[in-house]
Formats: sequence, C-alpha cells, structure tokens
Amino acid sequence: MDINKLMKEARRMQEELQNKLSELRVEGSAGGGMVTVVMDGAKNVIDVKISEEIFQENDVEMLQDLILAALQDASAKVEEESKNLIASFGLPPGLF
Repeated sequence: MDINKLMKEARRMQEELQNKLSELRVEGSAGGGMVTVVMDGAKNVIDVKISEEIFQENDVEMLQDLILAALQDASAKVEEESKNLIASFGLPPGLF
C-alpha cells in the first residue's frame, strides 16, 4: 500500500467533505415558526427571521428564549446532518 496515495486520497476526501459542509444549510425554529434561523455546516448563522407577532407581545424575555431555542435547534440539525454526511463517506464518526 502506497502511503502517499493513501494520504492524497484522505486529503481529497477531507476537501470534498468540507465543501459539502460549507454548502449545507439547515433551518432551526422555535415558537411554532415564530423565530427561524438558517445555519451552514460550520454553524455560521446565515439568516434570522422573526415574526411580527412576537413584537405585539412586548415580551423581550420570550423573544430571547425563542432565538436561543431556534439557534439550538439549528445547531443540533447541523450536527445530525454532519454525522450523516461523514457516514456517507464511509468514515467513522468523530474523524473530522
């Protein structure tokens, strides 16, 4: 087995995986969709949408809780999608 070939293939797979993760988009939500957050595969927040209904309540704590819950939901979905993507490459979890 040629170690250089093996390392080259590992780098190629890592680059492909990173590209797919950077293209990944997930949406997390809270409050029945009153707050939605879109994250990429690196857990960067791409978009946040807040329903106007929330502002009618004038409840800042509720808004903060909903934003936090939507972020946590999106983050969990990124984790799950990342695990699935890694598994689709035939790699063991936690390798990347």
